[in-house]
Amino acid sequence: MLHSQLKEDAVILADGDFPTADVPLRILREARFIVCCDGAARHADQLPATSEIGFIGDGDSIPDALRPRLHQVAEQEDNDLTKATRFCLSRGCRRIAYLGCTGRREDHTLGNIALLMRYRRDFAIEPMMLTDYGYFTTAEGDATFDSFAGQQVSLFNFGCQRLESTGLKWQAYPYAELWQGTLNEALTTQFTIRADGPYLVYRTYAAHS
Repeated sequence: MLHSQLKEDAVILADGDFPTADVPLRILREARFIVCCDGAARHADQLPATSEIGFIGDGDSIPDALRPRLHQVAEQEDNDLTKATRFCLSRGCRRIAYLGCTGRREDHTLGNIALLMRYRRDFAIEPMMLTDYGYFTTAEGDATFDSFAGQQVSLFNFGCQRLESTGLKWQAYPYAELWQGTLNEALTTQFTIRADGPYLVYRTYAAHS
């Protein structure tokens, strides 16, 4: 269901754990435009030959054979994920799927997930970050989300004073801590969040066993 709904303009591959689950792998295989953070260049032989592929970063991790396709960005204020996002924006991409952003170093994982909220706020894009277990999306205000009975759902509050839900096992509220909105569950094919600010939603691919 998720794969058929995702209409990404670009896929960004970061240098975390390379995806192994079916959903992110299918998105990678069928991507029209892929931008690799330069550390992810080590996975170049696993990328689809039919996609347009670029590499971005400061160039310190890319093999010489791939340097002709490197879009070098020397500034160090932003990390490679944000540099890749800016490059996609310069190509007119607004719906971006992020892969390989988790795993390996936990501080990088947490930082990459948090960046989704910045990208929505500052870049006005629709980011989706996919892992081997589920996916993160951003939202603001009232929104309805596709789901299925038993789907595991977590909500992360980024400033809402009002946060309510229908269609989830446990009622949402304006969480003061990141952990408070985790481990919820969808009851049917949709759930609705009513809020007065931005928040992050995580949904699993499979129901709780």
